[in-house]
Amino acid sequence: MAENFDLKLYKGKMNKAHEAYLRDLSTLRTGRANSSMLDLIRADVYGQKMPINQLATVSAPESRLITVQVWDSNNVNLIDSAIRKSNLGINPQIDGQMLRLPIPSLTEERRGELKKSMKEISEKSKVSIRNIRREGKDELKKLLEKKNISEDENKKFEKEIQTITDSSIAEIEKILEKKEKEIMSV
Repeated sequence: MAENFDLKLYKGKMNKAHEAYLRDLSTLRTGRANSSMLDLIRADVYGQKMPINQLATVSAPESRLITVQVWDSNNVNLIDSAIRKSNLGINPQIDGQMLRLPIPSLTEERRGELKKSMKEISEKSKVSIRNIRREGKDELKKLLEKKNISEDENKKFEKEIQTITDSSIAEIEKILEKKEKEIMSV
């Protein structure tokens, strides 16, 4: 009878929330050059907002430098202004169709801001995972009311959903703690 409830579906959703969390964390500037730092920045070109990696080749040839090789010379200034307006605190240097983005060392103030941003991202991800758990429990409740599953199956699935939720949240906490140590080390 329990074939009406798909535990793998909720586990998959939690994994996707976890992947989104990792992607969001990778966009933060941590003092080391990383081309994914520019992933969330959109430049207003061709009448719409487009990600920089669709307008240029982004690479990190050195640990303190990101280069952006813009394909269309008309977009150089637009990409430059989009990067300057972002909250990354990076000032691009224009060299023809190439933008050089030197990554400055993190100040103590910036480290605190990053830590705060990371906690916000982590909390958002935890809420997302808890919402997935609630969604699963709601489905279980409906199946129980329709008598598609027994009380014992309901309790078993609730326990499994809770276990998956706890492990997902613990993983987020572990990643946050590691990232905070990385940022706070000089």
